[in-house]
Amino acid sequence: MTGGRRAVFLDRDGTINVEKGYVHQAHEFEFVPGAPEAIRLLNGAGFLVVVVTNQSGVARGYYDEEAVHRLHRFMDAELAKDGAFVDAYYLCPHHPHHGVGPYRIECSCRKPLPGMLTGAARDMDIDLARSYLIGDKMSDVEAGLAAGCTSLLVLTGYGDDECPRVPAGVLVCADILAATRRVIELEGDSV
Repeated sequence: MTGGRRAVFLDRDGTINVEKGYVHQAHEFEFVPGAPEAIRLLNGAGFLVVVVTNQSGVARGYYDEEAVHRLHRFMDAELAKDGAFVDAYYLCPHHPHHGVGPYRIECSCRKPLPGMLTGAARDMDIDLARSYLIGDKMSDVEAGLAAGCTSLLVLTGYGDDECPRVPAGVLVCADILAATRRVIELEGDSV
C-alpha cells in the first residue's frame, strides 16, 4: 500500500515499556528509559507514531480489550507530560492455539503477519515503503518486513535473545531511543 505519510510502527511490550509479561494495568507499566523522548523525537520529525501490539492476554482470558484501551489512555497521559503522543494504537487480541471463544482464530493481524500495519496504512494513508518498525522480537521484525517497512530490532525486552536470529540488513539498536535516532539519521532529518 502506498500513500503519502511516513510512520514508525512501535511494538509496545519490551520496546516502549519494560517487559513484565501481560502488562494491562497502570501500576504494572514502566517506560523503557528514553521511550518518551524517542516518541517525542519521532513526533517532531513528522512521523506518524503507530503502536502495533499482540495482546494474547486478551485471547487467553487474562483481561479484556477495554483493559488494553485503558492502559493506552494511561500511556497517552504519561507521554503528554513529556510532550509526546501516539497517533494510533492497533492491537491483535487473537491467538490461534491459546485463545478462548472468538479469540481463538488464525488471523492476519497477529505479528509476524502484517495485518495491523497494512490496516493502519489503509486507515491513515501511510506509505509502508517509507516507514519503519521498531520492536524487540523477530515477530515484530518479520511483520515490518512483510509489510514492506524497514525493521529495527531493539535489545530491550526479548531483543538480546532474538538478536542471533536477525536477518542481514536489519538494524540492531540498544533501545527505542537509539533506534529512533538511527531512523531520523537515515531520513536525514535533524533532531
